[in-house]
Amino acid sequence: MPEILQQIHQVIHQLISGPAMLLWMVGVGIFLSVRTRFFQFTHFIDVFKTLFHGIFKTKPKSGHKSGITPFQSLTTALAGTLGTGNIVGVATALAAGGPGAVFWMWVSAFFGMVTKYAEIVLAVRYRKTNAKGEYTGGPMYYMEHGLHWKKAGSVYAVLCILASFGIGNTTQANAAVEALHAGFGFSKGGCAFLLAFLAGLVMLGGIRRIGKITEKFVPVMAVFYTGAAFVVLFQNAGAIPEAFVLIFRSAFNFRAVGGGITGYFVLRSLRYGVSRGVFSNEAGLGSSSIAHAAADTDSPVRQGMWGIFEVFVDTIVMCTLTTLVILTSGLWNSGLDGATLTLAAFTQALGKPAGWIIAVSTALFAFAALLGWSYYGEKCMEYLFHGKRGQWVYRFCYIALAWVGGLAQLELVWDIADTLNGLMAIPNLAALLLLSGEVKHLTENYIATSARSDKILRSSKYR
Repeated sequence: MPEILQQIHQVIHQLISGPAMLLWMVGVGIFLSVRTRFFQFTHFIDVFKTLFHGIFKTKPKSGHKSGITPFQSLTTALAGTLGTGNIVGVATALAAGGPGAVFWMWVSAFFGMVTKYAEIVLAVRYRKTNAKGEYTGGPMYYMEHGLHWKKAGSVYAVLCILASFGIGNTTQANAAVEALHAGFGFSKGGCAFLLAFLAGLVMLGGIRRIGKITEKFVPVMAVFYTGAAFVVLFQNAGAIPEAFVLIFRSAFNFRAVGGGITGYFVLRSLRYGVSRGVFSNEAGLGSSSIAHAAADTDSPVRQGMWGIFEVFVDTIVMCTLTTLVILTSGLWNSGLDGATLTLAAFTQALGKPAGWIIAVSTALFAFAALLGWSYYGEKCMEYLFHGKRGQWVYRFCYIALAWVGGLAQLELVWDIADTLNGLMAIPNLAALLLLSGEVKHLTENYIATSARSDKILRSSKYR
């Protein structure tokens, strides 16, 4: 990249990753929480009830030949969200911001739940049916049809396509190939080709094939990684209470000697915690609402509940497990960073098999992200070109870049990808604010309707 372009990118990147942008993202979450009366908290039990009933819905309703079930839309969205950030990003936040970063990650996730909920509610509310009978929606559709903001929708679609090539493709492929090469000694060229080939096979089947793969693949990979983490935490059980004390103490510790310096590190932990939380669960980016818009559901609010669960699993569960593994190992301040730190923490408890576990987990998470983001980019191409005209070009480029990304050095691509993510969030968050009244109205209607249904059901039991 020419030096002048690098300098321009660096300025934009600093603004996008700075305190103002993070405050903007969390601030929208706080605003939406107030407007929905903290729906993510007051109706959290309903979220799990919706999840329980949705898991056993194995087929979409008739009449929508390319529709997917709500659970498949969740696993497709999780496929895009559960990338290598759950392994690498958490370790980076700990190394850079200290244990207190984890607390602020939780805070950002709490408000991020309702941000993602709002995205999905609007995506389902304003989705359309294309020429093939497929549901299609996302931020570009609620910008165009909800706000009559066609140009903003087009800008968002372009940014999402570019982001899908970066954070959703080349960086994920690179992480997967590097992990398999380091863990098992496999050829990088062979791994890159196989990853691109498998991604291409799934992409050719469209959203229904992606949904069928992710509904089986995502739970298995999540159980594999969490199972390994629980084994480590069982061995380090005595250190878990101390780890939580360290998290809370580091998040609020202004009393130490040199309070000004300590305050700086507290603010640093806040910044890294919020940043990693936002870019781990993608709340505010709007990308995962594209997958949820394809769900065969008649309730925007009920589908939005899956988004609340999505953030909960990604950040509160998966990221916290990685955090506790690292903190209970005592290695968080050892000078290690990223995947090296996570690997060292697992190795301390599990020995040599830890390398295999991290290698497989990283590869699975990265492959899942490839699938999820391929769908986001493809639907944005469909939006821009009004149909399938750009679909095959996009698929060819996406598969080719997955192969190239597996073999390239991508430090600059990581920075550019983060910048594109932040740029995506700007029009999306603005749309959420302007359409917050509609989210509030739909939420209140759902609550009122559910209350009436419960009242009728209770009265019928006593007749």
